Amino acid sequence: MAQNEGGERTEKATPKRRSDERKKGNVFQSRDVTTILSLVGGFFIIGFFVGSFLEQIQELYRRQVYRINDIPQLDTTVVMALFRELATLVATTLLPAIILTGLLTVLVVGFQTRWIWSTEQLKFKLERIDPIKGFKKLFALRSLVELAKSIIKIVVIVWLLYGKVMNTVEYLPLMMDWDLMQATRFVGKEMMGLVITVGIAFGAVAVIDYTYQWWEYEKNIKMTKQEIKDEYKQMEGDPQIKGKRRQKQREYAMSRMMQAVKEADVVVRNPTHFAVALKYDLEKDAAPLVLAKGQDHIALRIVEEAEANSVPTVENKALARSLYELAQIDEMIPPELFAPVAELLAWLFSQRQEGGMPPKAPHPSHDTYSPIEG
Repeated sequence: MAQNEGGERTEKATPKRRSDERKKGNVFQSRDVTTILSLVGGFFIIGFFVGSFLEQIQELYRRQVYRINDIPQLDTTVVMALFRELATLVATTLLPAIILTGLLTVLVVGFQTRWIWSTEQLKFKLERIDPIKGFKKLFALRSLVELAKSIIKIVVIVWLLYGKVMNTVEYLPLMMDWDLMQATRFVGKEMMGLVITVGIAFGAVAVIDYTYQWWEYEKNIKMTKQEIKDEYKQMEGDPQIKGKRRQKQREYAMSRMMQAVKEADVVVRNPTHFAVALKYDLEKDAAPLVLAKGQDHIALRIVEEAEANSVPTVENKALARSLYELAQIDEMIPPELFAPVAELLAWLFSQRQEGGMPPKAPHPSHDTYSPIEG
């Protein structure tokens, strides 16, 4: 049990472990899938361009035959001109095919690795040139699997090539009477057929390799129970640091709430145990909003902040307690408190309109007026 708890890798990798492995460049991919898709796709891309390439080669040959009588002698200048013309032809026809094939390879690798970019694998590490570790890797399971795959590939390619050559031999006498384009098309067709056959055979190998690579990758990134515990502690952080972080958050929330008291229309208190700051805009709000609330020393701070900013304070024990327990900060008061709060605000607004109370200034004779308790 002790060994299983701390030493054996029996647990699936956590999201953080997977993210860390990606940052190191350790990602899951199958090179056989990349090879087979690039090979087959590349042949189809080249086959799309090769027809135009052969036609232009033939046209270039005709032009040179017609121009041969105008060339006094075959010197370096003539050869270089012919080479430049041929290079231009290759660049304008086959080069796009080569670029597209390269982009196809990049796309296949990108889709497998989810477009990771890491320089970790390029860093020099002494252990990579350790002969002892290299000798051990030589007989590792991965090396044996790669050797088996290579042998299978060689056998399959030799067998398919032999079969294709034997089927093509009977056409060799007929090809003597064909022109260049006809012979080229025939050879290209046979080559494409061979590529498709090899692609199908290697596709099966690629599926097996993909499955094996996934299994090996998942096995290698497994974690021990102790590693998961350590990771959890690391993500949670030091208890003292967490305590300080929570204290900072509480201080920020308190400061923000006290700033909101300045915008309140009234503070309902009880008289020192509870305090709730309310604001109601007839044009914008469907019901009064709770800007701040607190108990005991926080309630006293709310009252002090209200008095310092000329916000009326009204003592109503039942209403203050109900608001504290049922209402939430930055939300409208619950429907069951609409009536008593409306009565309170109606009295407050009437006092302002009558001039008995300046806006947001407590009336001396009504500091503790309670419309609910009479």
